[in-house]
Amino acid sequence: MPTPPRKRPNYQAKKAWQRPGPPQGKPPFKSSAPRGPKKEQGWDQVAGWYDKLVGERGSDYHRNVILPAAMRLLAPAPGEKVLDLCCGQGVLIPLLLEAKVGGVTGVDASPRLIESAKARFDREKRVELMVADACAPGPWADGSHDAAACIMAVHDVPDLPAMARQLANALKPGGRFVAIFMHPCFRIPQQAHWGWDEGRKLQFRRVDRYGVPQEIPIVTHPGQGGGDTTTFYHRPVGQVLTAFGQAGLAVEVCEELFSHRRSQPGPRAKGENRAVQEFPVFMAIRAVKLP
Repeated sequence: MPTPPRKRPNYQAKKAWQRPGPPQGKPPFKSSAPRGPKKEQGWDQVAGWYDKLVGERGSDYHRNVILPAAMRLLAPAPGEKVLDLCCGQGVLIPLLLEAKVGGVTGVDASPRLIESAKARFDREKRVELMVADACAPGPWADGSHDAAACIMAVHDVPDLPAMARQLANALKPGGRFVAIFMHPCFRIPQQAHWGWDEGRKLQFRRVDRYGVPQEIPIVTHPGQGGGDTTTFYHRPVGQVLTAFGQAGLAVEVCEELFSHRRSQPGPRAKGENRAVQEFPVFMAIRAVKLP
């Protein structure tokens, strides 16, 4: 999850960025990974940690910001068939079932995360779960879905144009798609930071790099040793929107989502609370598949 302003309750120190969704493929990126023998092995090696982090109801951000926005923008109707792409352990699926959709197809590249999802939904006849690469053709990309969602995984996929093409293949003409992901302008791991201007009593956001795509290693459970990492693929906003547009997905809504958290009382609370209303945490888009 993103690093918070200082003194907000329930935050951890700014040492790790936690990303759902499996990396798949490998296009050219500028890497900021340190040299060394430790290499990323996908999301399976951290699946247990991630399952505990998100759980059945989602993290604090999932429950208060991400999932409400996803359901509002997706607006699933009873009887519809919905694709949950890069579904992880299935945090969106209970809400889709509550909306009385006709079926959910959950796709993720991590076998262990799909195992976690199956443990929760194996008895639910409306749910089909499969291990598959979101960037490659598969039986799920069959043009049968009324709607699709990709929650907190756009920045985990190296080949976003390929994923967008398969996503478009999965939708019926006129089918809608919702993605929520870390805000590309303000939430760049290792390249965006909070600062405090004592003279103006102002908390500001400092962005060191933005315009060049980057491949950034993320330590998944700091403080526990082991050094397991996943990869965050930073892209400027234009590249993200272009990937979907060139796949035939017309973006009709773009929203910037802000944190629900507020600072504890103190001398910096006013400045910190102002900053949290100025700098969005996530970006959300809704697109429609063109005929």
